[in-house]
Amino acid sequence: MVSRIWEQLQFLTPGWTDLAEILVVGFLLYKVLLVIQRTRAMQIMLGVALLAFTYGLARLLDLILIRRLLEAGFAYGAIAALVVFQPELRSALARLGRSRMIRVFQHQEDGRVAEEVIEAAVRLSRARHGAIIAIERDVGLEVYAETGSSVDARVSAEMLTTIFTPYSPLHDGAVLISGDQIRTAGVILPLTQSSVGDRSLGTRHRAALGLSEETDALVIVVSEETGQISLAVEGRLDRDINPERLRELVVGGTPRLDTKHASALKSSDF
Repeated sequence: MVSRIWEQLQFLTPGWTDLAEILVVGFLLYKVLLVIQRTRAMQIMLGVALLAFTYGLARLLDLILIRRLLEAGFAYGAIAALVVFQPELRSALARLGRSRMIRVFQHQEDGRVAEEVIEAAVRLSRARHGAIIAIERDVGLEVYAETGSSVDARVSAEMLTTIFTPYSPLHDGAVLISGDQIRTAGVILPLTQSSVGDRSLGTRHRAALGLSEETDALVIVVSEETGQISLAVEGRLDRDINPERLRELVVGGTPRLDTKHASALKSSDF
């Protein structure tokens, strides 16, 4: 009798394939939680968990009306989730296809483009002219380029400072750089979907964070109010950096942000 029961319970004994599946699923869940931690998506998931708990309680207590209402809502839950989590899903899929081993300026001899962009940022900072410069990497920026005006000019500090001169037709939008060309100016970028608690961050910084959340672009921001230079990448913002630090981050490829700027590193931390 005991042996027969033991044989029936053999399927509960995990094999090496089961352990491998558990590890893979656990790793994927961990990555998902890293993406949505302390964002609007996490708050929504907590709300969904509360609804699921309420549904279980309604079934346990046989509360027919509440159970039927929740079942009707869950029937359209998948479609609602796609709509509600669309920004987070787009950001997660974009990050999934990124390669961290490729450097932005690896094809640019002696880092000419990097130096021109840095020089422009320094000039704009001294003059306190607001600017936002997005540098394309692996993820294309064609969708955003369509919102601006085509420039197709060789990258130079003079051209960039001219574009962001106050009252010029294109100074309000962003500049997109692809390779050694200024591709588009006056571009409208998506604002970050994460809550931003720091009220000192303006629209430019929010737009820089928004683009860095959805693509792997490096986004340089010059504050019009303070002249501070910031760099947004992978949903993080390094603020008030000097030219040497900016050169280290930009020329060095995928930046490792300095912990001294921890108060404004990650968009989801605001």
